[in-house]
Amino acid sequence: MDLQARVLIVDDEPLARDRIREMLKNDRDVRIVAEARNGSEAIEAITSHQPDIVFLDVQMPDRDGFEVLKALPAKSMPLVIFVTAFDQHAIRAFDVHAIDYLLKPFDRKRFARALARAKAQLRRTNEPDTERILKLLEELKEEAGYVERFSIRNGETVLFVRADDIDSIEAEGNYVRLNLADASHLLRDTLSSVESQIDPRTFVRIHRRTIVNMNRVKELQIWARGESRVVLHGGATYTLSRGYREHFENFVKKKRVC
Repeated sequence: MDLQARVLIVDDEPLARDRIREMLKNDRDVRIVAEARNGSEAIEAITSHQPDIVFLDVQMPDRDGFEVLKALPAKSMPLVIFVTAFDQHAIRAFDVHAIDYLLKPFDRKRFARALARAKAQLRRTNEPDTERILKLLEELKEEAGYVERFSIRNGETVLFVRADDIDSIEAEGNYVRLNLADASHLLRDTLSSVESQIDPRTFVRIHRRTIVNMNRVKELQIWARGESRVVLHGGATYTLSRGYREHFENFVKKKRVC
């Protein structure tokens, strides 16, 4: 059967969108119907344009790729090729359940293979593979394991940081900063995304911009006007905001009971 797949490109980096667009420009089987720079635009574009295939970045400033898909009704679910710069624990699930994923930087051969897989799926059913994507989302949501290490890319070098070695995690623009006892590293991800990957029995959010490792907490200081400070063994001090105080206190109580 003849095929002209409607394609949406979603990535917050202009150069990344340019690269995908350039790799698609001579393919008569596809037509780019829209591009999106973030998760909110992606949801709107998928709803409006009903693409067959979406090249979907995993890490984005407002909503990550998972949050985009969770916000979509099943009838609007396209075939998804995930695009990411970080080979973290979810990649194993992508490889089994998603149509494909592209690990940046990818070459033309790898891109062509991912696109061919999506085309083949469309030719078989001419419908989005809804069940496969929904199954992926459900398994990610119910996954019992948590990330054991983060990979930090610096040029051609990849540094692996163990989650247990992290004292605190802070939001910093489009990144998060992983603070260790003797160093800190920037990871391109959102704080909410990182929070969903780490063990909630060890890490607790104390501020909209801060998560701490409770094994590193030395004391809680109650200041005037109801303000509080969390002090780590290494001396670092963080504000415990009023909005997270009850959550923090419940965490401490639960630990005492256990």
